[in-house]
Amino acid sequence: MSCSMALQRSADSKRDKPSDQRYGHSARLQPEQMVPLASLLCREVKCTKIEKPVIRCGLAAQPKKGEDFAFIKADCQRIPGDVSSSFCVFAVFDGHNGASAAVYSRDHLLNDVLSAIPAGLKREDWLTALPRALVAGFVKTDKEFQEREQTSGTTVTFVVVDGWTVTAASVGDSRCILDSQGGVISLLTADHRLEVNVEERDRITASGGEVGRLSTVGGAEIGPLRCWPGGLCLSRSIGDMDVGEFIVPIPFVKQIKLSSAGGRLIIASDGVWDALSSDKAANSCRGLPAELAAKQIVKEALKCRGLRDDTTCLVVDLIPPDNSLPSSPPLKNKSNLMGACFLKRRPREATAKVAEKFTDMGIEELFEEGSAMLAERLGTEPSTPGTEGIFICAICQKDIAPSEGISVHAGAFFSTNTRPWEGPFLCMACKMKKDAMEGKRASRGVEVA
Repeated sequence: MSCSMALQRSADSKRDKPSDQRYGHSARLQPEQMVPLASLLCREVKCTKIEKPVIRCGLAAQPKKGEDFAFIKADCQRIPGDVSSSFCVFAVFDGHNGASAAVYSRDHLLNDVLSAIPAGLKREDWLTALPRALVAGFVKTDKEFQEREQTSGTTVTFVVVDGWTVTAASVGDSRCILDSQGGVISLLTADHRLEVNVEERDRITASGGEVGRLSTVGGAEIGPLRCWPGGLCLSRSIGDMDVGEFIVPIPFVKQIKLSSAGGRLIIASDGVWDALSSDKAANSCRGLPAELAAKQIVKEALKCRGLRDDTTCLVVDLIPPDNSLPSSPPLKNKSNLMGACFLKRRPREATAKVAEKFTDMGIEELFEEGSAMLAERLGTEPSTPGTEGIFICAICQKDIAPSEGISVHAGAFFSTNTRPWEGPFLCMACKMKKDAMEGKRASRGVEVA
């Protein structure tokens, strides 16, 4: 029974004379008993049950060097104090050359992302603003960590779950996969290893870096492709100031909306993915609750490869409200894994094909972008007005004095659509950061050829 019908019948029961109940209308309401239609509609909307998934998560880890860290926060709120605005955040940070970048990112990245979203947005607008805020947050965290002049770095896989909408952002070679109902595996992140990513290799060499394998005394080349100076085998990360700022913190971002059938997210460091394919990881834990599933994936990875690296796995189940998440059948076709690297906007035809595939799975693709160019990722929306200056910097969220604001589109490298008069705007420090990422000035302590 709707709230408006219930209120109407309650009012009718208090009257002595019969009333016309057709279409829920009473012909004998007294003026003091009448309730405005807008009030009734408002009450009915508030009484409507908004179904959200039940979230279950499990974490398992086997340390080797102590540089992997996980982050779970299930009580975030878009509107402080409003439980209905809650969302969850799950992340895995895989550090290298020390743990400091991973620890700093774990402690600061969420706040840096949220600070880039304007206050007071409705849920749909908030979700629309989230991909851009993730880019700003990743860059801010990287910039402020590098100011500490520590040389460690970290990969990041950062996932926001708001209702049935999942937004994943990633740099490096950690991975998040979706095991949807029906047993179809989808990749929600990109692999930024130089060995497999041709476009990232081209971007780095164009920005002043060198890509090659480690040379032995005899001249033979061994190991994976690396970026020099520094020898990092990744093209994107947070930190790594000794390598060069053409190793960018700009994340690949993908946003999807699941059907009410739910699904399972598997977020793990390369300790898992170097040992297991996405299919094998998903198949190894089907039918298990999240906590046991995470442990099983780590166990399978160690069985296949041994403990060669920190091995961390976070499993997140989005379960229908009736708690009846059916087990997915084993995969019959292992060719369903989505492509890993999307560094440019795909043609509309390709986007339509992927959207069609997601629709067949009951999943709606809302957003996907992997460009490493900051001007493309921040778009042309105006910057947020500041409290003292004319604008707030789109990256560090500090007030920009009228004489200091620089458009992110001013002299955009590799861009054919420069719009120096349009926002968003950057402060001088963040503009220098952008130039370094694009190879337009020397990185900290590194000379660009």
